[in-house]
Amino acid sequence: MTRPSTPPLWKKSDASATMEDKAMRFAVGEDYRWDTLLLPYDIRATRAHAWGLAEIGILSRTEFEAVDRALDALAEQELSVRPEDEDSHTVIEHRLTEALGDTGKKIHAGRSRNDQVLAALRLYLRDALADVMRQTAGMARILCRRGKEWEQYLMPGYTHMQRAMPSTAGLWAMGYAELFAVDIERLGETLGRINVSPLGSAAGYGVPGLALPRKEVARRLGFDGVQEHVTVVQLSRGKLELDVAHALAQIAGTCNRLASDLVLYHTAEFGFLEPADAYGTGSSIMPQKRNPDIPELARASYHRVLAEMHLLASLPANLPSGYHRDLQLAKEAVLRAVHTTSSVADAMTATLRNMRFDPARLEEAVSPDLFATARAIDLTQKGAPFREAYRQTAAELETLRKPSAEEALSAYRVDGYPGQCRPERILERLKSALGAVEKEEESA
Repeated sequence: MTRPSTPPLWKKSDASATMEDKAMRFAVGEDYRWDTLLLPYDIRATRAHAWGLAEIGILSRTEFEAVDRALDALAEQELSVRPEDEDSHTVIEHRLTEALGDTGKKIHAGRSRNDQVLAALRLYLRDALADVMRQTAGMARILCRRGKEWEQYLMPGYTHMQRAMPSTAGLWAMGYAELFAVDIERLGETLGRINVSPLGSAAGYGVPGLALPRKEVARRLGFDGVQEHVTVVQLSRGKLELDVAHALAQIAGTCNRLASDLVLYHTAEFGFLEPADAYGTGSSIMPQKRNPDIPELARASYHRVLAEMHLLASLPANLPSGYHRDLQLAKEAVLRAVHTTSSVADAMTATLRNMRFDPARLEEAVSPDLFATARAIDLTQKGAPFREAYRQTAAELETLRKPSAEEALSAYRVDGYPGQCRPERILERLKSALGAVEKEEESA
């Protein structure tokens, strides 16, 4: 059965005409698709708001219980928002009105779509960012395992794309693992900053006559508090979303550099990694080729996240205080940034799980010149000034010997150097960074 279209909440009952179809489609844009994603969170926020209305006598206890049951029924349905519905708020209010009559019509007292959408968005982001943190931790854990497994695999370390000094495949993995840990910590800080309730600010100037229990409603939704002065709610719109996109861009940026290494190491010229059968495709014309498609797309997707970040950085600029419809685009931008980063993390997790270095090719690539610095330091330890040792070694490059991996790694005695990987320390950082997220979910 086709659901009848629902008129916009703002349309007067005696109005005979609305905006032209093309103009209306432009105004709605892709919002209805993103609002479908937010529907479950809008329902949660509506439930908490209804509780607040019952606390101040706008809804009776019986009416609140009826709203509570009706929202339970809505939450169990596979709802969607259509272009003609305009947004999720319209769908929920009309469904409540269909089910409860005048009680459903009371539900919007004390709120505006301006604070309503932000409440739903922040509830969604709280869950989504926690998921991205876990996804990123999954990549870091794989890299920590690889760091331990590959600790003895010597490989060239590069500066300026020139062979520079010895490294190991394990140390390569641990560098990215630690960077992901930093990225998770940053995203956790961002999650804390956005976990504040906008409810009760309404259109940005509060609600006359109603002593809305803002802090109590915020606690019921798991927010850490409220945005105290109601005017800050719209002033922060775009800024908090930018904070989220910036933190996500750090994760996407780490994936970008990691993917760049994988693409490079898959080339025949390097050959450090085994063929990308599990995360690549072949050529339609060249039988010999295997292409690292997933790393290439992950590398490119970073720029999509950056594009959303740049939109969020510029969107609020030059706007006077208060709400403006321009800010509608902030919702789509931050949701796209979340979706893209999450997709990249999933794809890169599968890639890392199946990635394997070729020990023989790594050994072949480790040339004697990589040990020039070790030779200069050895001469320095024997009493030569470093600059003299440097010049002497430069004159001896043709006669330098290549030590075994065991001998080469024995020269490093500081944690975090080649052969001195400490994956357990990164794993502990991951556990600490995810701790707040896990505790919050346990208490929910």
